[in-house]
Amino acid sequence: MPDSAHAAVENRLLGMLQSAFPLSRQPYDDMGAALGISGDEVIRRIGDLKERGIVRQISPVLDGRKLGFQSTLIALTVDKSSIKNAEEYLTIHPGISHGYEREHEFNIWVTLSVPPRTNLISEVKNISTSSHARASIALPAVRVFKLRTNFSHIENNMEEEDTLSGNGLPGKARLLKADKKVINGLQRDLPLSSDPFARLALSLRMDTDEMLAQGRSLLKRGVIRRYGASINHRNAGFRANAMTCWKVPAGSVEKMGHLLAGDRHVSHCYERGVTGSWLYNLFAMVHSRDRNTCLEIIEKMAARTGLTDYIALFSVREFKKTRIMYRV
Repeated sequence: MPDSAHAAVENRLLGMLQSAFPLSRQPYDDMGAALGISGDEVIRRIGDLKERGIVRQISPVLDGRKLGFQSTLIALTVDKSSIKNAEEYLTIHPGISHGYEREHEFNIWVTLSVPPRTNLISEVKNISTSSHARASIALPAVRVFKLRTNFSHIENNMEEEDTLSGNGLPGKARLLKADKKVINGLQRDLPLSSDPFARLALSLRMDTDEMLAQGRSLLKRGVIRRYGASINHRNAGFRANAMTCWKVPAGSVEKMGHLLAGDRHVSHCYERGVTGSWLYNLFAMVHSRDRNTCLEIIEKMAARTGLTDYIALFSVREFKKTRIMYRV
């Protein structure tokens, strides 16, 4: 296969892995049929993407709020001499999924998710103390305007059904015993084999088709937000990553949230709470292949929205990115 054709198939495969992974008995065969290659070739290519550090794992992305979990973004100010120890602590914390060092006085940013009966405020204080932070703030989400992780769509200018209503956060879902069993069992990296879900079903002592039907039901109800691959966006070529924080009047948040979320370079867009020391209330993650292009994108966003009070916090490095293991 010529290099250009190979690259085109790989890009389509990456897109399917992120947002169109089939919950079926032979998912790799089904993907191969759509791509014009064999299931074995799909498995070989995914294995290669894993070896290259582009695909991290294939598993469900769960909506922690629908499981009753609490979450927040935390910003920490950590002295340079303490960063290494802080990051070692944050990396092993089971409730932290994402950890970045960013260019700002608040130089360490993490996302925290904790079980229902945990005191979230106390846990934030514990993280701040254990990280030897000089200052910390918790910035919980108020509304979600966009959640997207399909990086193949950024360059291809393709639309996705990922711009949300912005009406608020979901409440806890009613889960049956079978739901909980499948949720707990599916949260593993899917094997690269011709019938990969059979292994998971066997470990749960369930029929494979029954388990898959339950998984599709959870997906339809939004408990599973999507099933697919976690991608290392830097290794996929998108090396510039800026968390843009915008100060927006309360009455304009909904309009501006939808405007920012509509940009294909934005993967996540949230309204977040503010504190006395932090007044930026609208967050949009912007991705591009280099810093200058990223800055140009942000400037165009500012011109389009008319927003002038904002900051762009580029990531220095990622020290943790994983999917939380939710036990229900």
